[in-house]
Amino acid sequence: MKNQFLAILFCVGTVSAQNAGNDRLLAAFKDRALSDQAQRMKTDERIKLYETMVQAQPDRPHYRNLLAGAYIQKVRETTDFSYLDRASSLVDAVLNDDGNEYEALRLKLEIELERHNFKKVAELAGHMTKSAPNDPWNWGALGDAQLELGNYDAGADAYQRMVMLRPDLASYNRAAWYRFLANDQPGAIAIMKAAISAGSASSENVAWCMVELGKIHFKAGQIEDAGRAYQSALRVFPNYHPALAGLGLVEASRGDFKAAIANYRRAQASTPLPDYSAALYDLYTVSGDSAEALKQKQLIEVIDKAGQAAREKANRNLALIFADHDWNVVHALELAKAELEVRGDIYTYDALAWAQFKNGQSAEAEKTIAQALKLDTPEPALLYHAGMIAAANGKKAEAAKFLRRALQLNPKFDVRQAPIAESKLKELAS
Repeated sequence: MKNQFLAILFCVGTVSAQNAGNDRLLAAFKDRALSDQAQRMKTDERIKLYETMVQAQPDRPHYRNLLAGAYIQKVRETTDFSYLDRASSLVDAVLNDDGNEYEALRLKLEIELERHNFKKVAELAGHMTKSAPNDPWNWGALGDAQLELGNYDAGADAYQRMVMLRPDLASYNRAAWYRFLANDQPGAIAIMKAAISAGSASSENVAWCMVELGKIHFKAGQIEDAGRAYQSALRVFPNYHPALAGLGLVEASRGDFKAAIANYRRAQASTPLPDYSAALYDLYTVSGDSAEALKQKQLIEVIDKAGQAAREKANRNLALIFADHDWNVVHALELAKAELEVRGDIYTYDALAWAQFKNGQSAEAEKTIAQALKLDTPEPALLYHAGMIAAANGKKAEAAKFLRRALQLNPKFDVRQAPIAESKLKELAS
């Protein structure tokens, strides 16, 4: 095989010895060999490899782009955004040298998506779909941005183009998520399974799709299927924090609070997200461990103060956590309003409506939650919020309809909120 490879190089080199084609071909073979080797590596190993290549050939933009891509993947795995800053520095340097460097422009889209600069992504991706309409990534980035901005028809069109150009994990998982949003759970599950079957060189990407599949199953009350999906994700990508948190959610729904706490603690040790602290607060509370619950509340407060110190104005996750627990609800409303300035999807409207409700603004919340309900998404928490808001506005029949549907989807959708939904539904029936 090696001799055959050398013979091919020799023949091609003889034909093109009169120009620079041989050098380009040798570089292409080298890059292909590098790519094949890197595909078998873990992300940290790829980072070390690409850092070495950049040091050896600092003027070659391709290697800087490869390193930037590996840094972005590391952000996905860890939510450590210092890697995103490193990626951005590399990409900006490449684009300063050549503003049309295509690899760098694609990475720029990915970086801006991670930074939630959705309007900027929509603009840049729109230009790139015109200049390179056959690149599925451009359509995927455009669809992502449009969905986050609440432009669902435009997002669906972009995803459709992506699937037609390249039906693979990246396009299927986007199509699956859209189908869920549009109230097609069976279709969403089938397409997400197709995404998983398509596979990826990145084990984290496959695990991510398995987690998304678990979430869809859980929202539909298919607890055992959800658990299997999360377990599969952990086999593909060990200690994957969203899969651990998913298992925590499954165990909590089964009433096994000890196992749920253990899984959430493992997820939190990997990546200390406020969502995990909020889940642990609820689990420790229902378990009667007020001291540990208080520690989790204090950790959320520290995360919030760190965000304020970094001048972070928008954070719908924290807004929901504060509203759910009736903590600092004025600040929750501020965070939700600021989030609406950068994204206009149904989940942002839901967070804002819930914060308005908790601030006694039930009339405003009713108008806002209508925006969150426009796709009829089968999301138990969203329907629960809609029910509570309707009840506060004296619309008992409507409130009962929303609460009943939330509990029909999954009667154990949340260890804290589901019992409140049940209690309110009984109250409305009396």
